Amino acid sequence: MEQRSCPPLIDTHCHLDFPDFDLDRNDVLSRAREDGITHIVNIGSSLAGSRRSIELAAQFPSVYAVVGIHPHEADHSGDDQVRQIKDLAGSSKVVAIGEVGLDYYKGFSKQENQRPLFISLIRLAKEKELPLVIHTRQAQADTLSILKDFMPLSAVVHCFSGDAAFLQECLALGFMISFTCNITYPKAAGLRELAAAVPADRLMLETDAPFLSPEGLRGRRNEPAQVLTLARQIAALRNIPLEEAARITTDNARRFFKI
Repeated sequence: MEQRSCPPLIDTHCHLDFPDFDLDRNDVLSRAREDGITHIVNIGSSLAGSRRSIELAAQFPSVYAVVGIHPHEADHSGDDQVRQIKDLAGSSKVVAIGEVGLDYYKGFSKQENQRPLFISLIRLAKEKELPLVIHTRQAQADTLSILKDFMPLSAVVHCFSGDAAFLQECLALGFMISFTCNITYPKAAGLRELAAAVPADRLMLETDAPFLSPEGLRGRRNEPAQVLTLARQIAALRNIPLEEAARITTDNARRFFKI
């Protein structure tokens, strides 16, 4: 099969700790291995999720953990929760702080609570010398303003959904850019153009599973094996062989997360 000759792939952002995977997590990991996904970065989105992420990393050799508090949790998270994340950040196989940031779209937490939480977690990342996994939705100006106050930073903008101007600002700050399977959607022509234009040394791949299944599977649970589908799409957009797309994105992920 094609993937057998393809260099290994890395899913740099998924949520295997979510209950969506409770019934068949081992099977999901087996399918990922069969499709050449050798490493999976599991992202904490709450204090409890960060603990589960660490447990999965301890259980499965291919899984690495990221710990953090999503902006949706900001109304329920303060200094005590950040201190607990700090303790978790010292655990084995923790490779980043995230996902953290600002989300003004859903409105699950007040903006005035999101910003101080984001700042506290940026400070933690700098203290621990760990990279950041950034979530931003309809909050690009505030996200950039806060991040600029703490440069230099090692960071990835996950599930990139901004425009060309936002992309250029992120690249100017030295950030990595990660795309998900939503670039396969018919209405995502603008995102596909940006995915083709990102410098090769800044590009990473993610599923954000269980969310954002590729076209043809929308409405169904996403999983890490679909990184292969995403790599094929990136290869086609950039007019390069699949093997090259896999090598570039895997090398970037290894370098960024130090795995």
